[in-house]
Amino acid sequence: MRFENLHIWQKGIDLVEDIYTITSNFPNSELYTLTSQLRRSAISIPSNIAEGKGRGGIKEFVNFLHISLGSLYELKTQLFIAKRLTYINSKCYDDLESKILELDKMINSLIRNRKNKY
Repeated sequence: MRFENLHIWQKGIDLVEDIYTITSNFPNSELYTLTSQLRRSAISIPSNIAEGKGRGGIKEFVNFLHISLGSLYELKTQLFIAKRLTYINSKCYDDLESKILELDKMINSLIRNRKNKY
């Protein structure tokens, strides 16, 4: 199966798109700080899923899934900061948090599934 067909990769890409849309409204003063960090964290999630899938081995894939999870948690922290700074409202934060939680569950489930294979 190609990584593009993985549902978690597709969800990750959707999250990247959401982050780009939201951060386009951030103050210009945040362009090289929080905006950049949020975008890089979001991009890292599907990128690591794709890279891990491309490595071929199950153990390597699981390792990259863990890296993807780390980026997901980093993104969650940065969104919390954006909310505290009132760059995003509570509804936006809650919507993104829901998507993050869903992706968190999906990645952890795939990790458990793949670990049972080795």
